[in-house]
Amino acid sequence: MEETVETLEGRQGSLAAPLIFMIVIAFQFLSRGLEHLKKNASMRSAETNLRGEIKQLLKEASSLSQPSTFAQAAKLRRLAAAKEKELANYHDSQKKEMKISCDLYLKVLFITKVVTYFVLICWFWRVPVAIISQQLVQPFGRILSWRGGGILNGNVMVGIIPWLILSTRVSKFICQLFKI
Repeated sequence: MEETVETLEGRQGSLAAPLIFMIVIAFQFLSRGLEHLKKNASMRSAETNLRGEIKQLLKEASSLSQPSTFAQAAKLRRLAAAKEKELANYHDSQKKEMKISCDLYLKVLFITKVVTYFVLICWFWRVPVAIISQQLVQPFGRILSWRGGGILNGNVMVGIIPWLILSTRVSKFICQLFKI
């Protein structure tokens, strides 16, 4: 009995729970950041230049409103339309490149996340990640202690699987708060 009390006291100062939470939140921020980057591909300087040229051509074409300059205005509008087509092609190619690279990074991140979670589950299997007073988690004590050791001396031994689930939910909520 004294041995379990000593290990209980020794484990209360453990940094496992905050460390696991930080790992989970880091994965969450990285995946949200990559998805955000994938959606909002940054404007390149070439795209900005093309947009400026199109505006300039349309401005020049609109200034030529006389019947004698109609052919020149039509030519400028056709040139602007060609530039718009070029801009659309450029934008599509950039979007495809960004999607391919982001998809690759997301896959690598997902595999890393799965491997990390598997290692954490193997490492903390049947070992409590955190110890919380039973009064704080009154109706959920049994669920949180799953694979963590149960309840000992009025304290709930939190298992790794419930802690990972809880950490994932909290990290998603935090990312939503920060609009990431």
